[in-house]
Amino acid sequence: MSEIRRGWLLILASSVGIICSSVVLPFYTIGALVKPLTAEFGWDRADVQLGILFSSGLGIVTAPIVGWLNDRYGPRAVALPGLVGMALAFFLAASMNGELWMFFLAYGAMAILGAGTTPITWTRAIATSFDRQRGLALGLTLTGTGVCAMLAPAYAVWLTEEFGWRGAYIGIGLLPLLLAGPVVWFGFRPKALPGEAGGGRPGEPAAAETWGLTLGEAVRGYRFWVLSLSILAVYMAVSGISPNLIAALTDQGFTAASAATVQGALGLAIIVGRVAVGYLVDRYWAPGVAVVSLLLPVAGCLILAGEPTFAWAVAAALLIGFAAGAELDLMAFFAARYFGLRHYAKIYSILYALLAFGSGTAPMLFAHVFDATASYDVSFYIAAGMFFVGAVILPLLGRYPQASPRAVAH
Repeated sequence: MSEIRRGWLLILASSVGIICSSVVLPFYTIGALVKPLTAEFGWDRADVQLGILFSSGLGIVTAPIVGWLNDRYGPRAVALPGLVGMALAFFLAASMNGELWMFFLAYGAMAILGAGTTPITWTRAIATSFDRQRGLALGLTLTGTGVCAMLAPAYAVWLTEEFGWRGAYIGIGLLPLLLAGPVVWFGFRPKALPGEAGGGRPGEPAAAETWGLTLGEAVRGYRFWVLSLSILAVYMAVSGISPNLIAALTDQGFTAASAATVQGALGLAIIVGRVAVGYLVDRYWAPGVAVVSLLLPVAGCLILAGEPTFAWAVAAALLIGFAAGAELDLMAFFAARYFGLRHYAKIYSILYALLAFGSGTAPMLFAHVFDATASYDVSFYIAAGMFFVGAVILPLLGRYPQASPRAVAH
């Protein structure tokens, strides 16, 4: 029986956890709340969008702590309190009365109280529970981001229309409790490493499951910095394009509905990219797969900078979305294969902090380029360069390291 068949419940629980995580659920629901909040409180739209900087950007601070907690107590002990914290943070947002500081506090609380729900926790569980099909398992788990991108905005719009913005925050806050909570409680039982309490065995153990560099050893090696530069470059590009795509297309004459369709194609491609790349890295040298995957959006960016037709814009979105889906898979896979599992969460958390920095700052930076040039073309050219750099440096990672007896005993 394959690892995927044995561990399907863990994958499902992890994917649902991703949907309700602090970096995904706030990001894909805030769009439906912009107009109701600005209409009631007189805030600028930029003020509302700034909330994402708190819910995502604070990951720079929380990520190392979450990594340490995962390695010390295990993912299950971190995930469950994080889901409760996410619900409380959304309920806090529902109680505000026009104070902008309280709005920022609520979104900051999503990052802090919900810190245990970040991909650090879910990918750590998958990486330690799967071996031969680790890439595919990670890809299936991380499809949660694409599912959230496709479904959460419509759910938030429906809640807002039926119950107002306060009801929307309450309804969104119920998802971590009533959707993710039961699934994670019963299904999220990852395989435990030595010295870690609890855990199940959804996949067969890796031959050298206790091997792994310490964070200090990883940081002193060149591979860590190659991977860090690639992650930062690619996520700056992805995070800069995605929230600005509809505005860029409507500036070029697209209707809002057509631009939203293009955005939807990007979300669909994220799901495809996650699964396809996860499948491929289990069978082929992962840096080679990464080069091809991350060079595709270079063409996509150049298409968007050239006043595309609707069909070409959809094609560009598919290319960019595929890479967006690939990168998070690749980051988790590379961290496990090149640095080992023993201190995976600590090392991944630092890489994730770079991702959080890119996600939190790139949308504003790309918008600033538009303000300075009255066009998104320069941003698309910059993004193309970032994708190119992020792709071509990854072969420098070299061959996968082999666990030595000394490393296993470390």
